[in-house]
Amino acid sequence: LPENSSLQFDWLAPYQVTLLEAEARGSNDAVAWGSYGPFTYVQLSASAHVVSINKQLYNYIHSKDATQNTHAFLFPMKDWHLYDEFINGKQTGGGAIQQVRMLSLLAWILLLIACINFMNLATARSEKRAKEVGVRKVLGAGRKGLVAQFIGEALSMSALAGGLSLILISLGLPVFNTLVQKQLLLHMDNPTHAFALFVVIIICGFIAGSYPSFYLSSFKPSGVLKGLKLKTGNAAFIRKALAVFQFAVSVIFIVSTIVIYLQIQHVKNRKLGFNKNNLIEINMQQSVTGSFALIKHDLLKTGFVENASLADHTILYGGNDDDRFTWEGKSPDQDVSIAFRHVGPEFVATTGMRITEGADFDASKRFDSSNVMVNESLAKLLGNGESAVGKIIHSPRGESEGHYRNLTVIGVVNDYIYGNIFGTPEPVLFFCDPYPNSNLVYVRIKQQADPEQALTTIQAAVKKDNPAYPFEYRFVDDQFNEMFQTEVQASKVSTAFAVLAIIISCLGLFGLATYSAERRIKEIGIRKVLGSSVGGIAALLSKDFLKLVLISCLVAFPVAWWKMHDWLQSYQYRIQISWWIFLLSGLVAMLIALVTISFQSIKAAAANPVKSLRTE
Repeated sequence: LPENSSLQFDWLAPYQVTLLEAEARGSNDAVAWGSYGPFTYVQLSASAHVVSINKQLYNYIHSKDATQNTHAFLFPMKDWHLYDEFINGKQTGGGAIQQVRMLSLLAWILLLIACINFMNLATARSEKRAKEVGVRKVLGAGRKGLVAQFIGEALSMSALAGGLSLILISLGLPVFNTLVQKQLLLHMDNPTHAFALFVVIIICGFIAGSYPSFYLSSFKPSGVLKGLKLKTGNAAFIRKALAVFQFAVSVIFIVSTIVIYLQIQHVKNRKLGFNKNNLIEINMQQSVTGSFALIKHDLLKTGFVENASLADHTILYGGNDDDRFTWEGKSPDQDVSIAFRHVGPEFVATTGMRITEGADFDASKRFDSSNVMVNESLAKLLGNGESAVGKIIHSPRGESEGHYRNLTVIGVVNDYIYGNIFGTPEPVLFFCDPYPNSNLVYVRIKQQADPEQALTTIQAAVKKDNPAYPFEYRFVDDQFNEMFQTEVQASKVSTAFAVLAIIISCLGLFGLATYSAERRIKEIGIRKVLGSSVGGIAALLSKDFLKLVLISCLVAFPVAWWKMHDWLQSYQYRIQISWWIFLLSGLVAMLIALVTISFQSIKAAAANPVKSLRTE
């Protein structure tokens, strides 16, 4: 299958052969309607009506099992990848499409900044082309013809840029694919792609050439041919406004990059409620509930292992959940979804969790089917202001339909982070019973042990007791870092766009500084003759541009705060945007602008005044 397919597999087998169908049935061979593991794919006929089918599916599961309140519905394949975000069972319209929209918006912003550069430099060079316009008008050229000429020049420039961009994309696409972890192709043989590039070229040409063409074509031939100085008040103001916009965008990118980075570090450094360091998860590929005692014995014999325990779900992810658990004092209309895990008796000690109340499972017993442990979030619901230890939970798990078994809470463990790493801890219940699907072994390596040597020894021990399956392991801290993939990508993309925006803005600023120094060359010569220093002249030339950057910061800060504050609202565990982020961003922008301007300013200030004044 192609890499961009949502369906990926190493091998296929009939449903019946994999025994999944048997697992989906209870002990009396009745379908277990509370099991939602397997996906069901359906192909609709051409005449099918999705709305009417969804009405039939809405209470379908409940009609089969009155204890189940889950509602089924159809999810179109065209939405699987881009629109897969749901809240309370309702499609929000979000998902990977948000990343596509963000990248598209950033790309258009960068294009707009480049177009602004063209406008600024074209209007700045207006005096050099003023006589050309005057002569053309005297020879009969109309304003429409001149506008068409200047627009044509901009379109030609845009077309050349479009051709160059294809070369740069071909060279840079492998790097970009690595950045976003995709396999994108240019596909210019695709008519849609070729047409899209054509549209972008036309739009950029018209945007970039619009203002300069109308401005240049407005010159009066009588004035420019007599050598009268052009009135550039409005043009100068517009140039400054466009320069402010450019650097404002750059400052917004800088602020965004800093905030995203700080948010990632904030979550990476939060207390998880367990110790992820030196903790290994080994997937045994089959249930090892019956043989775990022997496996643990051999692991401890290696001398590298501090402790080991069994689990049915990865500690960092959600696991199964059920909303049918009840207890004394629970309101009938209280809908609480509780995650539950089947673990070994030393799971808490192995993972580094902490008992806050009561006792742990008895390590001398392999299983404890009548007692459970809960986390602090669930203990608050159970205790209702009192201790949760000793409370009775009525569990539907492991019993036939309509029957509940009573479980006694013997201990409370600290809340820990799982599932949504940016969220808050949710209620969790721990079983310690002989669950048939416990295939994960958690191993705590001794702190002073050499990781490579420990892994080699652990692999030998595991292969001895589980020879039919490959040795598959993962460090939990690596799993933890993988959970930031989306945010890390956003940080890298934001950084890349910030660098591009700054470079493009600086190119425009450099051009304007060059033009300004060229226009004021005689003034600079006179000032030098009258005793001005190189530093003083450079500061004079730089001052006006730094004022523009300062205004850009004042414009950018409120927008950046609003945008990043809105972005942070999607995370329950988040940073507060501090004032120093804006101060640092402003200083960075000012420093970059100063370095850009100072080169041209110092060059102009150091020039020999004799050359600039000899014609006076």
